[in-house]
Amino acid sequence: MRAWQADGLPTAKRRHAILLATRAHDDGWVEEDRLPIVDPASGRLLDFINAPARVRQRVWPCSVTRLSETPYAAALVAQHAMSVYRSNRPNPEWARFFRKLEELRDSMLDSCESLVLEDLTRDYFFVRVGDLMSLIFCNGWTKPEQLDRYELRVNGCRLHVTPDPFGGHEIEFAIEARQIPNDRFDSKTAAEAFRSAPVQTLAGVASGP
Repeated sequence: MRAWQADGLPTAKRRHAILLATRAHDDGWVEEDRLPIVDPASGRLLDFINAPARVRQRVWPCSVTRLSETPYAAALVAQHAMSVYRSNRPNPEWARFFRKLEELRDSMLDSCESLVLEDLTRDYFFVRVGDLMSLIFCNGWTKPEQLDRYELRVNGCRLHVTPDPFGGHEIEFAIEARQIPNDRFDSKTAAEAFRSAPVQTLAGVASGP
């Protein structure tokens, strides 16, 4: 996202906070990711999408409060949490989560002089598109994703964004990951598999069409 040249981001007054929120929005997962989560019924490992609701719900207040020294970034992360889980709003089990995140967002935003929810909603686009680019690359989603006027798609190790927001440049990036067998585990064997799993580097290039 530091290389994103479109939509006014290079000269945005709140660029630092936007990029901080984009980079750190998942930091609440740090403790959860120290060991794999095992589904006790199937023995399969659960990713961030399928982790129990209690896990997903406790992660995001942590992500927000860790950024409290930069309240606008924290408010953006709270907005992100409410956005990605918006389909759960009708579920009574998620009511407390949304109340908590709204309170955190509004409290953080109130401490930002002269900024309102409209500013936050507009700037949140950058956090969302940064997150979406990461998701489709790391998960190998082959179906194109649409966000506002942009189409995002992966072809091998190349992430294409149309129209080009990078000013004709190719942006190299790399992500470290562990490869764990798609097997059945209990908590002990899952921990052992995680610790012994080889660390691999996933290298890619982001560019226009």
